[in-house]
Amino acid sequence: MANLVFVVGGAGAGKTTLAKRVAARRHAALFDMDTLLRPAAEALMAQAGLDPADRDSEAYKRLCRDLGYRITMDAALENVALGTDAIVIGPFSRELNDPAWVSAELSRAGLDAASVTVKAISVYLADEAGYKARIAGRGGGLDRWKLEHWERFKTTLGRREVTWRLLPNAVLYFDNSTASPDRAADEIELFIYGSLQNAD
Repeated sequence: MANLVFVVGGAGAGKTTLAKRVAARRHAALFDMDTLLRPAAEALMAQAGLDPADRDSEAYKRLCRDLGYRITMDAALENVALGTDAIVIGPFSRELNDPAWVSAELSRAGLDAASVTVKAISVYLADEAGYKARIAGRGGGLDRWKLEHWERFKTTLGRREVTWRLLPNAVLYFDNSTASPDRAADEIELFIYGSLQNAD
């Protein structure tokens, strides 16, 4: 039975770093919405006469957001249907509030909870300053809007609650403020798989 793992949370929480480490250890397929959507988002924003690096404005959300989730989930579900573990990275801010969302997504691919193990990891930081420091430290063009509109953007940060109808103990809330990347990845891997790949 394949694993479908969602690593969700706000920008700067470290969800991508954690997901990549675990995917590398377990040779799982990795689906990062930022990566998959980037070429289409840049083209759509440029065609609309907008900043192609914008990933946070209302214009971006209107033109690109839903497309990004559709591309990401279609690719992930196709792999899960083939028996490949899939780790999916994204904010999932709207989707997390819909208890039926995961079931509906599985159904789209002809899957159900009996054929896929679904888990969710909500990654967050203890305070706003941690988010801002990490985002500023990345120095990426995609973060420019966030920093320029910080008072507005910071309202999207914090721990994301997962309302999806999942099995007991299928959701982990992970404070990524202090643990080293390796120790944090160990905890995530144990949650998903119940063991460490290279444990002695």
